[in-house]
Amino acid sequence: MTITQDTFRLNDTTQIPVVGFGTYLIDSADAAATVATAVEIGYRHIDTAAAYGNEAEVGKGIARGCKAAGITRAHIFVTAKLWPGNPAWGDAPKDGATTTAAFEDSMTKLGIDYADLYLIHAPYGGDLRLMQWRALLDLQSAGKARAIGVSNFNVTHLDEIKNAGLPMPDANQIELHPWAQKPAFLSYMVANEIAPIAYSSLVPLSTWRTQDGQASAKTDDMKASSAAFASMAAKYGISEAQLLLRWGVQNGFAVLPKSMNADRMRLNIDLSGFEIDAADLALIKTMDRGHGVAWASGDPSLAE
Repeated sequence: MTITQDTFRLNDTTQIPVVGFGTYLIDSADAAATVATAVEIGYRHIDTAAAYGNEAEVGKGIARGCKAAGITRAHIFVTAKLWPGNPAWGDAPKDGATTTAAFEDSMTKLGIDYADLYLIHAPYGGDLRLMQWRALLDLQSAGKARAIGVSNFNVTHLDEIKNAGLPMPDANQIELHPWAQKPAFLSYMVANEIAPIAYSSLVPLSTWRTQDGQASAKTDDMKASSAAFASMAAKYGISEAQLLLRWGVQNGFAVLPKSMNADRMRLNIDLSGFEIDAADLALIKTMDRGHGVAWASGDPSLAE
């Protein structure tokens, strides 16, 4: 099997592997073994977050997988995320000092000295958002984070950074898939040299989040329309997941598939040897529903 190891640029010194391994909703009891398997299979980008509650186990999995694969931590691109606090949940927003402390806590749990990419997980910081961003800039200047960015930020939140005269994020991790294509927002990010990173790439799969009890905004109509992707996948002799992930990569997004099944892990990273043709890309473009389906979809502050 040929493993895709292409990269996209984040900044002058940092490239992100186009296919990463997501760890959201992987239970702590399973995380170490699952991440180790992903590294052994060939994943060189692991995405985690303080809010996932599994950083220590993810860190053990990275170390175990590196040992089994005969590589070092330096071969693994690690994305970690600050939980900024959320007053709506009775969770006080972090200031600069507590942002730095949270970063150090994540590094300790992960068992690493630096993050390849460190993100503010959501724009819940309110009046402290810029303070949090300045703390990330300091972490980058100190060499503790090779690249820094945000997640679930919209134009208003990004303009807040720009209008403060601060450097813009290297990346913004957002929901992106054929039902949530966000062309205007992506044009804004391109103009401001902010790399898009896609999460929930596999939303259009008929099996998306059917096993984990997670609520979403996915409708019965959406589920029925998944047949179009099955038909396209059959045309290329690939899985539906490979088709959806390849769509992201062809559009310039790093993608973060998650599976606990080793066979599906192998398929999800094997995106070379085929391209979605112009006719199918044009058809997929017509499927945009203009809004997300995953975690952020019901929060107007996170809308495009």
